Amino acid sequence: MSNSKLVDYTILSPNKTSPRNSAIKKITIHHMAGFMTVEECGAMFAKTSRQASSNYAVDNDGRVGMYVEEKDRSWCSSNPENDHQAITIEVANLTGAPDWKVSDTAMEKLIELCTDICRRNNIEKLNFTGDKNGNLTMHKWFAATPVPDRISKANSRISPPRSTSG
Repeated sequence: MSNSKLVDYTILSPNKTSPRNSAIKKITIHHMAGFMTVEECGAMFAKTSRQASSNYAVDNDGRVGMYVEEKDRSWCSSNPENDHQAITIEVANLTGAPDWKVSDTAMEKLIELCTDICRRNNIEKLNFTGDKNGNLTMHKWFAATPVPDRISKANSRISPPRSTSG
């Protein structure tokens, strides 16, 4: 199991379960509820008192941070069963409540990261069902938390993996 080569910054969080107990089958997206850089998000997840983490984050400049390797389960969605199956991604906000907007640059990098995760983990297609039954899920389906409308619509722009044969 490999990690994304799109990573610009790494600080590994102690808040994880190692190893995960399931194959990677899905991606769960959440927003940071803040204007953090990947370094600031990593510093937050590095604290054991936080009891939270994600596999990756994308900041407003399109930089990718890694906090939990893909071989391990992050503590992200408030649902261990989901987190054992999912790669979890936090996305920085451009504005605060109530809209929690996300930058164009962050959205483009999020889409690129999701495509990379799918290719490396043999996920043929992301299926956004609008609930936790699909393999592209949102944190709000596992814990009461808002998700920016733009993130919830990202599924229509995520490229399916392309065959590397032929």
